[in-house]
Amino acid sequence: MSTIVYNVEQVAQACSDALLTILRESSTAIGLIIVMFWVSWKLTLLFIVIAPLIAWVVKWSSVRMRRLSANVQQSVGDVTHVAGEGIDGYRVVRLYGGQKYEMEKFNLATKSNLQRELKIVVTNSVGTSSIQLLFAIPIAVTLLAATNPAMHISAGSFTAIVAAMISLLRPVRRISMVNTEIQKGVAAAESIFKMADEPIEKDMGTRRLSRVKGDIEFRNVCFEYDSSKRAILKHINLKVEAGKTVAIVGKSGGGKSTLLNLLPRFYEINSGEITIDGVNINVYQLAELRKQFAFVSQDTILFDDTVANNIAYGLPVSVDREKIMQAAEAAHATEFISQLPEGLDSKIGEDGVLLSGGQRQRIAIARALLKDAPILILDEATASLDVHAERHIQAALEDLMKDRTVLIIAHRLSTVENADHIIVLDEGEIVETGTHHFLLKNEGVYAALYKAQFKE
Repeated sequence: MSTIVYNVEQVAQACSDALLTILRESSTAIGLIIVMFWVSWKLTLLFIVIAPLIAWVVKWSSVRMRRLSANVQQSVGDVTHVAGEGIDGYRVVRLYGGQKYEMEKFNLATKSNLQRELKIVVTNSVGTSSIQLLFAIPIAVTLLAATNPAMHISAGSFTAIVAAMISLLRPVRRISMVNTEIQKGVAAAESIFKMADEPIEKDMGTRRLSRVKGDIEFRNVCFEYDSSKRAILKHINLKVEAGKTVAIVGKSGGGKSTLLNLLPRFYEINSGEITIDGVNINVYQLAELRKQFAFVSQDTILFDDTVANNIAYGLPVSVDREKIMQAAEAAHATEFISQLPEGLDSKIGEDGVLLSGGQRQRIAIARALLKDAPILILDEATASLDVHAERHIQAALEDLMKDRTVLIIAHRLSTVENADHIIVLDEGEIVETGTHHFLLKNEGVYAALYKAQFKE
């Protein structure tokens, strides 16, 4: 966030105020030097002999300033991160008495930022003072040389060249001072360009889609994260017929969510092939492919907008309001929506903070209902609901699942008993497949998980 907000502001400031100052003061300095040459080119050459030293000081100051500015930008990001983390987790901070610890972290981050800012101030002061000192030397030498009778300079010319020299100090000082802003902008621009140069999602597909039938197949699919050498999914072979409901269960960390995240190509597989309706998903245009999925996750994402806009998110602005209401009703959300100050037009705050966990989940389910995609992915979709609400939601989801391909991730095995097929993942491998009753009779991993849950 600091790159987007703070660094962009640094670049904007460097490109506006700083550049304007550079242009204005440079023009003034060039004009004064021309006047000095016109009055006495000999004294002017004597004066500008110091220019290489001034250039060296400016270069030293610029290099150091750019490095320090990059450090400051990083420390600003650290301060933002620590503050945001403390605010987002305020319940845990208060409950576990972490106020002192969070305050120490914040103070440490701000202290580090202050120290880096002070280094910039010191560098700027040293650079500016050095340039002024270097300027004073040739002025003194020039004044001394001008008194030499051999120079044959009139009183008027002497006054003019001294006035030009003294006047030249102001634009040079301003240019050296504004150099700080320029170097901050350059350092900020480097970080922005670095972020902009990050590889984007690969979208080599050319085929457009209207609405897929929903046949899905994983063929010898393997996957591992770039930062990890451990295989997350190992040689997955799986067929899902259109209109069927398939549940994926297993221990936490077994690769269930990762497996389903491969379908809309949130991740790229390392080997193997995934097809929909017999066509490799890489052939489809990415945007067209993702239109085929509706997704409800246990981590509900809502936006600081109205209830209606959250339900209709991603759909055309002209979406029928009656359809939004029908989706909300099917998700059993109308009960609490009707109690909001402005109903569907009520703002729900950042990340839906004004709603309870169950209410947020029902908004997400209504969003999936309204999208009406042929493939539905449910990742613990009812995890945040109470028993009463879950019963109603399950009924709504059963209606939604008709004539759709449904993939369910569930830890509560009681929610997947009616699935057409159950896949058991363990350590990234499919270890069992079958119906609920078949897997119970098989006395394998699924049966052990099921018995452990009901024993609890």
